[in-house]
Amino acid sequence: MGVIVLGLTLLSLTIWLGLLCFWGQFWRVDQQLEVTETQLESLPMVCAVVPARNEAQLLPTTLQSLLLQDYPGSFNVFLVDDRSTDRTANFAQEVAHVVDKLQQLHIISGVSLPPGWSGKLWAVEQGLNSAIKFAPDYFLLTDADIEHDPGNLRRLVAKAVQEDLDLVSVMVRLRCESFWEKLLIPAFVFFFQKLYPFRWVNNPNNSTAAAAGGSILISREALERIGGIQVIRQALIDDCALAQAVKNMGRIPNQAAGIKQWDNLLSKLVYSSEIRAFMTVTG
Repeated sequence: MGVIVLGLTLLSLTIWLGLLCFWGQFWRVDQQLEVTETQLESLPMVCAVVPARNEAQLLPTTLQSLLLQDYPGSFNVFLVDDRSTDRTANFAQEVAHVVDKLQQLHIISGVSLPPGWSGKLWAVEQGLNSAIKFAPDYFLLTDADIEHDPGNLRRLVAKAVQEDLDLVSVMVRLRCESFWEKLLIPAFVFFFQKLYPFRWVNNPNNSTAAAAGGSILISREALERIGGIQVIRQALIDDCALAQAVKNMGRIPNQAAGIKQWDNLLSKLVYSSEIRAFMTVTG
């Protein structure tokens, strides 16, 4: 028995030493999204796509924060009402009216889910099909339960343009208040960092890619290059699958995906945490 225990101990020690020494320093949180940026010479057009199903209670906070972005360029929001039963579309319209952004908000009534699609991605596909008519330079893929800092979009666009990135994604600052949230969510985020070491994701020479579905800025060119959102329509972890597809098809020599941190997004979800991160894919 003593030999078995010693063997297991040595095996565990070897694994942890390997992770600490050779696994991208996954425990570090030094990949930060810059809070300052230089003035852009031109301002790309951006269309946000927001799938929403029964999110009426959250929209007065979350949708308002999206509509009130301080981005000075052209910005439109396409909210896909995924057959909600709580008057989500009506609440969205009222929010836009209150903040005088009716012209920026476009509400799409979702249709039934076809075979071979996950529910959220089908809603995103419908939003993209409507937004593409505006021929935007970038799409902002976000969720209806995310409260955005006013400078979120401006900083993401600046990052993408200045560094010629195909995809920029920031993991939201997740809420961690209840006992179970404090117990489970930090462990989940730590495990995510183990699977996708942030430094590896940011390295153009490493194949590791990741993104956080709550806030993904992707260029229209990159999305078209990979074949559209339909290429990941059945993906279990769709945000990371999207990042991987973009990184795999990236323009040589810059084809990296990366994760960094930023504090100014707040998830309104029940399951959330204080740990946050940021991801990019270069083009």
